[in-house]
Amino acid sequence: MPACMFQRTLVIGTTGCGKTTLARAVAARLGVPHAEQDAWNHLPGWQEAPLKEFRAQVDAFTAGPAWVLDGNYTKAQDLSLARADTLIWLDYSAGVVFWQLLRRTLRRMSSREELWNGNRETWRTFLSGNNILLWFFKTHWQRRRTTPHLLARYPHLRVVRLRSPRERDLWLRGVAGPLSSEA
Repeated sequence: MPACMFQRTLVIGTTGCGKTTLARAVAARLGVPHAEQDAWNHLPGWQEAPLKEFRAQVDAFTAGPAWVLDGNYTKAQDLSLARADTLIWLDYSAGVVFWQLLRRTLRRMSSREELWNGNRETWRTFLSGNNILLWFFKTHWQRRRTTPHLLARYPHLRVVRLRSPRERDLWLRGVAGPLSSEA
């Protein structure tokens, strides 16, 4: 799919599948702004942003003429899906996503990498009853089941469904040149 067809792109997929990495790469290749919904949702201390504030962020960003946005937040999908012209769905198997997520989480914990607004993944958050791996198990199969029905409500979208990291890499090469080492 030629890059000129993308103006407003939403990247979705299960927690840990690589939405942000892909969205950054696509935005860089297209020369358009990128935003990550997690950064708007997770306030300092892992507090959830008030709904009105979160939706205002999504509304302002998606009002622009060209962008790449990543995230699955249902509380603003009416804005992002209605305004997007292209949707990239990273629909990988549970095994692929689980191992990517586990490696990423352990790397972030080890490096103490800041994610958003001073938040970091720690052993405390990892062992909590609300940890990222439990979220994966809670949402992975549910999203695979519900996403086709959701997309049917937005027939204007060009949908790119990528089912493996290899398929993603091949597709991304066609967007605008060779892959960077980061994607």
